[in-house]
Amino acid sequence: MSSSPSRIPASATGPDPAPKPTRRTFPAEYKLRILAEYESAPEGEKGAILRRERLYHSHIIDWRTARDAGALTGLTDARTSARRPRKDAREAEIEKLRTANARLEAELGRQKTAVEALGKVVALWELLSESADTPTPSKPTSAPASPFSRRR
Repeated sequence: MSSSPSRIPASATGPDPAPKPTRRTFPAEYKLRILAEYESAPEGEKGAILRRERLYHSHIIDWRTARDAGALTGLTDARTSARRPRKDAREAEIEKLRTANARLEAELGRQKTAVEALGKVVALWELLSESADTPTPSKPTSAPASPFSRRR
């Protein structure tokens, strides 16, 4: 027997000790407050602010660009901002139904093409079947003489 420890998969020992991290989101007020604090801090203390808030310099760059482009509107979440208004429920339903209708019409067109092709195949089979059923006039052929047959 070997004395090496056996390997047990992590899933067999219980729940995952490190669950999947979630993305951090920051409200616009927080971004503006941190930007003001960062920009007013002396040169040596800017890194301390980033470490304290657990931020990266890229956050500051992005937030500053957004602020300069449009103040709070640039700092809000684009998925829910006023720049992208929510669709009316009726409009959303109409758009959904139009999309479904277009998809079903395309499917119907494909099915019509398939049925048309199958109809042509059936017609061809019937034509071949009819030609196989009718005897074709052929010349009577005499059986070739067998080398084993005797002539008398």
